[in-house]
Amino acid sequence: MSIEIPAGLTELLQGYTVEVLRQQPPDLLDFAVRYFTRLRDAAGPGSFRPQARGVNFDGEPEQNESNGEQDGEDSDSDFEPPVINRYSRRVSVCAEAFNPDEDDEDTEPRVVHPKTDEQRCRLQEACKDILIFKNLDQEQLSQVLDAMFERRVETQEHVIDQGDDGDNFYVIERGLYDILVQRDGPSRCVGRYDNHGSFGELALMYNTPRAATIVATTEGSLWGLDRVTFRRIILKNNARKRKMFENFVESVPVLKSLELSERMKIVDVIGEKIYKDGDRIIAQGDLADCFYIVESGEVKIMMKSKTKTSQESNQEVEIARCKRGQYFGELALVTNKPRAASAYAVGDVKCLVMDVQAFERLLGPCMDIMKRNITHYEEQLVALFGSSMDLRDPGK
Repeated sequence: MSIEIPAGLTELLQGYTVEVLRQQPPDLLDFAVRYFTRLRDAAGPGSFRPQARGVNFDGEPEQNESNGEQDGEDSDSDFEPPVINRYSRRVSVCAEAFNPDEDDEDTEPRVVHPKTDEQRCRLQEACKDILIFKNLDQEQLSQVLDAMFERRVETQEHVIDQGDDGDNFYVIERGLYDILVQRDGPSRCVGRYDNHGSFGELALMYNTPRAATIVATTEGSLWGLDRVTFRRIILKNNARKRKMFENFVESVPVLKSLELSERMKIVDVIGEKIYKDGDRIIAQGDLADCFYIVESGEVKIMMKSKTKTSQESNQEVEIARCKRGQYFGELALVTNKPRAASAYAVGDVKCLVMDVQAFERLLGPCMDIMKRNITHYEEQLVALFGSSMDLRDPGK
């Protein structure tokens, strides 16, 4: 007995399967009824063509781009598959199975974008301070750099849009970029990238839509890394890092106000830095670019005294110490002012480090706690120096 698979059945079931994987409905039967009912209603009686229609990630049928009318019996020839390129937005993403604990990284062909020596130098310079690359070994980093491609952007160009599926991860070589988020009203700017940094990793890590819109406010240049290479190398590396850091991050008091899923996102964007005894971690007067959590060891916070009682105007005085689980460097980020104190390693120190863009995106729920700490720091300085020394822009 020969069984022929009806035309369009494969595409129909693939579309349904993708939506199940993306939305994880509690009742598969009820979800199937609603999904296929929407699809049938959109197609109209007797005119359903599975191969010519799709369903977006919200379970709603896609409309024909030329007009909102239903296609007739002879409209199949009007359907054209989208042209695929590395910059195009994907309407839906197949939730590809990926187990970072499996040693299967060689099963996928490696992507290589040829570069001139000049391009390679610019790329290495742009990537040297990207935290998400810090824990890669030399071979992994080389594969990542090989796979990255250059993208030039114009003023007011949308690099990514909130709600889109994740396609690429981006490292900034130059340019200014606003971070726009829309929640219950018009979009608002929640931060800015200024000629350095990276974005786009969370949608690739969690297979979720973009959480923000990134708009170039000047002409600029980016380096992109495709989704497949990102997941094959970065996610596998992050899985190992997650096992190392997740219990520690959950124990940090200031992060207790976050949901578990939010704390896990922090694990995915932090890097680790090691300091020797006496190393200066941050310097008073510097611009703030990172937030620090002490993983092991001890850090002393020093401030240059400028009061009349000091013997020397630039003499540093210890104002606090941070131990395991405590954090520093946050208030300069909260107030957008230069560091008002320096931090030094006492013995061997390990710190988890989060860059300013990740801090602004992920630690919003902790901001009130951090702002309340300003009063506490002022009280400490009054006890030491007799005044607060205008500590509304501290860098502790």
